[in-house]
Amino acid sequence: MADEKAVQDRAATHNGHLTETEPARQEPKPEQKPDQEDEKPKPPLRDRARGFVRRHPMGIAIGAVALVAAVIAAIFLLRYLNSYESTDDAFIEGHLNPITPRIGGTVIGVHVENNQFVKAGQVLVELDSRDYQVALLQSRASYMQAAAQLQAEHPNVPITQTTVQTTISTGEADLSAAQAGVAAAQQDYEARLADVRQAEAQNNKAQSDLRRYASLVGKDEISRQQYDAAVAAAQTQAATVQAGKAAAEAAQKALDQRRAQLLQAQVRLSEAQTNAPRQIAVRRADVGTRAANVQAAQAQLAQAELNLSYTQILAPVSGVVTNRSAEVGQHLQPGETMLSVSQIDDLWITANFKETQLARMRPGQDVDIHVDAYNVTFKGYVEWMPGASGAATSLLPPENATGNFVKVVQRLPVRIRLKPGEDPQHRLRIGMSVEPKVWL
Repeated sequence: MADEKAVQDRAATHNGHLTETEPARQEPKPEQKPDQEDEKPKPPLRDRARGFVRRHPMGIAIGAVALVAAVIAAIFLLRYLNSYESTDDAFIEGHLNPITPRIGGTVIGVHVENNQFVKAGQVLVELDSRDYQVALLQSRASYMQAAAQLQAEHPNVPITQTTVQTTISTGEADLSAAQAGVAAAQQDYEARLADVRQAEAQNNKAQSDLRRYASLVGKDEISRQQYDAAVAAAQTQAATVQAGKAAAEAAQKALDQRRAQLLQAQVRLSEAQTNAPRQIAVRRADVGTRAANVQAAQAQLAQAELNLSYTQILAPVSGVVTNRSAEVGQHLQPGETMLSVSQIDDLWITANFKETQLARMRPGQDVDIHVDAYNVTFKGYVEWMPGASGAATSLLPPENATGNFVKVVQRLPVRIRLKPGEDPQHRLRIGMSVEPKVWL
């Protein structure tokens, strides 16, 4: 019975479908007349457009005006968008001056705090100065000692000049005396030789007389007394000759001695003349050495004065104190950073523009600088164009010659300077974010 019921249900369902679809298949033909009327040909587009214009003249006018306005607005928008370049990759930069001691010492006073404004020349930190005061006293004493030695050495130069001039004059006088002695000895020697020649002549006469008297005394033509007298005279003349020769030899020796004395005087004079400029040069060199010692002592004194002045560390520029690390009792070494001074009166903006934005950018162009911190726009100008990209000046620049190359648009830093008087209250600080708009 269940199977019969299922067969009846399928038959009923089949009959129902036939009943629903049957009216659609037997749709009467007269109902298709409206479709046949729609299929009639339409008028030309020009006629339809004219008809639309005649029916809606006000709408067409408004649409035309709106279209023209839209075109003009698009042109001005494009011109405006092409009249400037802007970037949000920009920030304020300035000089951040680190303050370091030039000498080592112990901190005895710190007179500033972080974020405090200081003026140029204001005392920031004080170091213990007692050691440097002692060093200054020692340097001053050394300088005074060197100056006294120089003052004592100055008279030695004229004294030496006088001494060597006296020595030269004495040598010249000795030389003249020696020359005169040689001349006198020469004359005495020549006189002795003349006496010898005279004595020899008289001796020859006496010997001739003796020989004549000897022949006569043998003939008894003269007396024995006369002969003895002739013998004595001959002997006397012979002795005179010997004495004259001895005197001549002595005179020759005296002449040689005088010549030796003359040579000695010449040597002493030459030595005095040669050594005189050297002795004066030595004295002048001693004076120069003393003067150099004075200069060295003066330099040490100046260094000691500087070291003492370095115990008070002053602000080199006006600005705001940051990164203070110095504390009382801390021992500092030269070059150790104690604090920094942010110079707020000399700021500029570094704007990292894309390389595709720099085509029409030039130094001197006006810039609107919007500061995010105050929501204020300042006026500035392009000061410098970049010399290299940021990637090229980084610590590890890219090596495009190795590996696979991927082209990346580079950014280049453009320096922008505020116009004078734009920030009279000095509200801007280093590191603030800004959005510059460069008008091309």
